[in-house]
Amino acid sequence: MTHSVGPLHVRWLGRVPYREALDLQQALFTHGTQNHLLLLEHPHVFTHGPSADLATNVLVDPVSVQAELVGVNRGGDVTYHGPGQLVGYPILSLAPKNGRAGGLTDSVDYVRSVEQLIIDTLVEIGLSNVGRLREYPGVWVDPNGETPRKICAIGVRLSRNRTMHGFALNITTDMRYLLSILRIVPELERSGDLVKHIARRTMRSVASEMTPRARGLVASGASTSAGGKFLVTTFFALWYAN
Repeated sequence: MTHSVGPLHVRWLGRVPYREALDLQQALFTHGTQNHLLLLEHPHVFTHGPSADLATNVLVDPVSVQAELVGVNRGGDVTYHGPGQLVGYPILSLAPKNGRAGGLTDSVDYVRSVEQLIIDTLVEIGLSNVGRLREYPGVWVDPNGETPRKICAIGVRLSRNRTMHGFALNITTDMRYLLSILRIVPELERSGDLVKHIARRTMRSVASEMTPRARGLVASGASTSAGGKFLVTTFFALWYAN
């Protein structure tokens, strides 16, 4: 994804509890320098950053809907992961911005490259009307129409030019967990069925389509130069620590 150093190792992990995947991410993030993309799905889980307003935004006890509630070291409020949602955790060592030794990576460029990976994958599997929605991060269905629908959320952490966390792509996700439980889902995300166009695809087949594109982006250092305001919002969080 943007100007990373070394080849990309892609792993399909299947369905993994969130805490186990987080431990693996943290180990690869902290103790390694190689580039990895972990592709998986989680059992039902709500995650939240340190500043999340749980009393306001989580409407039921997660245990009552067979979900976990897990605090994580990232920006943003509360988000959901669960079966039918393809989650990707790129753990990359990125080159400094403009190649300057000791400099920071271009965080906006990196996020845009993750968005482009999702867009290219969705187009390849037949969902052509997808893209970016100005001032609303992530990837959207019908972004220029009257009722854009969010299909992929992105939330990353960058520290010393190393990345973790990533994206969540809704394929056959039970959207009731978002629409009925989380108070913070924006109105733009409530409209329509986010997944009907690709629900016929299996999780593994979408992951397989994504793998060569991710490797190609890493190998080429390709990124998108798309403009737009860079925001930290509920469903996109950049957590920059040095």
